[in-house]
Amino acid sequence: MSGIYIHIPFCKQACHYCDFHFSTSMKKKEEMVLAIAKEIQMRKSEFEKEQIETIYFGGGTPSVLTSEEINFLIAEVYKNYSVSENPEITLEANPDDLSSERIIELSKSKINRLSIGIQSFFEEDLQLMNRAHNSAEAKKCLEEATQYFDNISLDLIYGIPEMSNEKWKQNIETALSFGIPHISSYALTVEPKTALNKLIQTGKIAAPKDDVAQEHFAILVETLEGNGFIHYELSNFGKENYFSKNNSAYWLGKKYIGIGPSAHSYDGISRSWNVSNNALYLKSIEEDKLPNEIEILSITDRYNEYIMTGLRTIWGVSLDRIKTEFGSEYLEYLNKQTQKFLDDDLVFIENNILKPTPKGKFLTDGIASDLFYLNLE
Repeated sequence: MSGIYIHIPFCKQACHYCDFHFSTSMKKKEEMVLAIAKEIQMRKSEFEKEQIETIYFGGGTPSVLTSEEINFLIAEVYKNYSVSENPEITLEANPDDLSSERIIELSKSKINRLSIGIQSFFEEDLQLMNRAHNSAEAKKCLEEATQYFDNISLDLIYGIPEMSNEKWKQNIETALSFGIPHISSYALTVEPKTALNKLIQTGKIAAPKDDVAQEHFAILVETLEGNGFIHYELSNFGKENYFSKNNSAYWLGKKYIGIGPSAHSYDGISRSWNVSNNALYLKSIEEDKLPNEIEILSITDRYNEYIMTGLRTIWGVSLDRIKTEFGSEYLEYLNKQTQKFLDDDLVFIENNILKPTPKGKFLTDGIASDLFYLNLE
C-alpha cells in the first residue's frame, strides 16, 4: 500500500496558530497547479511497482482550488501511477469553501472523503484563531456535506484560552450531532513564528495551559469512546471502518510520495522534503529539477520513528519487531528505558506490544522521546 500526498500551498488568510507552509496570494495558483501536475509526472518512476491506495490533498487549503483543478490533478495521478480500484481520496476543506453547489460538485468527482477544518463551533474561538469561516458556516456545511458524503472527518482544537470544560463538551456534542464518523482533535500549540505567539507575548491573549489541555483531552477521549469511536491514534478517533487510510499508512510506516512545496516523502529507507518556498519550487520544476533534499535514514532514525509513530497508535510498538528489525541491543535499551513508565502506570505491555495506558496517552510524545536512542551507532 502506498499513497500520494498533494500539498496545496494557498490559504485565504493566515490562521493565528498555523506554521505550515502557505501563501495568501493566489496570483500563482494556476501556475502552481501545472507545476504540481508536472511533479506528479516527474516522480512516477519512484512508484513503478507500487499501487496507490490513498490520495490526499492537504495544505494550506486545498479547497481554494476549483473542482476542475482538483479533477485535473487526480487525473494526472491516474495517468501516471497504478491506482487501486477503490482508493481513499481525501480533500481537506474549510467550511467557507463548501457551499451547497461546491459540495455537490465534489460529490460528483473522485473525492470520496472530506476532512473539514471546523476547529470550533464558537464564534469567539474562531475569531481568536483568525479562521476564515464563522459558526453558522461550520454547521451549515456539515448539514449539507453529510447529505452527499458518507466519509467525513472534522478537526477540533482544544486547550483554547478561556475555553471551559463545559464549552469544550458542547463543541464535541455539536460535532457528534452531525453523525460524523471521524474526528481529529489537537491541542492548541504555540509555534514560535506565528501571530498567536506574538499575541501571547504582547499580553493580548492568555497562553494555553497544559493542565486545561489535559482535562480537555480526557473529556474528548471519554466522550468519543462513549459514542462508539475508536481512539486509534493519539489525535484521531474513528468509527469502525472509518479510520483514515492515508494517516494510518503513515503511522504504520508505509511508503508515500509528497507532491508540492514543503511536502515530505518516505520510501522505507529515506525521507525527502520539497523546498518550502513557492517561487523556488516553481523555478525548479520549470527547470525539470526536483526541488527536494533527501536524508538516508539510519537504523537509529528508523527505530526512533517507529517508537514515535507506534506509541501514538492502537497498534503500539511490537517488541518482537524491535528485536527482529533493529536488534537485541535496541530491545535491551527499550526495555531499560520503559521500566520507569511501567512503574508509573503510563505504559503497559500486552502480547509483547508496548502501548500507553489511558493515564499515559496525553503524555505519549514525551514518553516516546525518552525511549529514543540517539547515540547507538
